[in-house]
Amino acid sequence: MQDQILRKLFLGFIQIHILHHAKKEPFFGAWMIEELEEHGYQMSPGTLYPLLHTMESGGLLQKEERNIEGKIRKYYSITDKGIEILDEARKKAYELFKEIKE
Repeated sequence: MQDQILRKLFLGFIQIHILHHAKKEPFFGAWMIEELEEHGYQMSPGTLYPLLHTMESGGLLQKEERNIEGKIRKYYSITDKGIEILDEARKKAYELFKEIKE
């Protein structure tokens, strides 16, 4: 039960993390899995890609297919809506951090 609660809570953090990197530069899924692992999140492709698709269908990300050495790789970047959501999430996260840091 505790793992399910933490997983649900961390999913929001992961989405903010994804938007943050998508704003910096387009990324592909395998890179994002490695990036999230550096921050302590264990995410499989079977979890990440549906999340990316959901964020894309929600208008937060846009996908571009690129041919890399004969293989199609999908790169994700942030949309204007994604930037608005990220900015709001940063404000809320900062307020929460200030409140719970002690």
